[in-house]
Amino acid sequence: MQIQKILVTTLIILSVSFLGLQILQLETQASGLRTLLLIGLTIFYCLSIKDKSRFFYLFLLAFTLAEILNFISLFMPVVFENGTDYFYYLANTLYILSYLFLITKVLGDINLKEVIRKFPIHIIVLFILDIFCVVIVTDTTKGLLTNAEYTLEFLYNTVIMLLLTVTLINYVYREDKKSMNLLIGSIFIVFSEVIQLAYFYISAINILNVICSFFLVMAFVFFYLQSRLMYQKNDDFNSSGLYI
Repeated sequence: MQIQKILVTTLIILSVSFLGLQILQLETQASGLRTLLLIGLTIFYCLSIKDKSRFFYLFLLAFTLAEILNFISLFMPVVFENGTDYFYYLANTLYILSYLFLITKVLGDINLKEVIRKFPIHIIVLFILDIFCVVIVTDTTKGLLTNAEYTLEFLYNTVIMLLLTVTLINYVYREDKKSMNLLIGSIFIVFSEVIQLAYFYISAINILNVICSFFLVMAFVFFYLQSRLMYQKNDDFNSSGLYI
């Protein structure tokens, strides 16, 4: 218990310090603290949660590895002889993989057949909105990226919107505190990613970077909070979901 309290205090200090460094535009130091923050959160999850979800753990692990790669890339040549930024591709692939693990975790907890039967119109509308949003958001990078980079960004944004859609459907399905925390965390992730895109490709105003970082911290706060909860029984559905 004492170790958990120390870890919580450490994570809070790292979060506040991380946001402070972003405000001061000390990007290298902020990136290092962000990496430590994710490593600490992963360790804290392993130590504090008894009934662990293997896919949520894989989400944290893949995301943390991506952060480590991003930090390492600050001290190594970014573009190699053939003009390919391997750190960019590998880190973003790990981010995509991490979100896919989280999506798999959410889908494993719901009865898909029952959800599709109950909410067909909702699902169709959400997927149409997803397509529209992904195209609009990704098109902001047109002319700034190579074809391969644009394809990766399109895939990345697709997975992000899919995460939001799945957690929203999960909340409609469950309507409990755990599903609400998952949804709020996903909303913060989407906001963080969209603002980061604006910061990188539209206007490098520092306040955008700070807001992006704040939303990311809040996303992981809600993701951790949901990991401490179990789904409440929903008598309206015959759930066959598994705790994964």
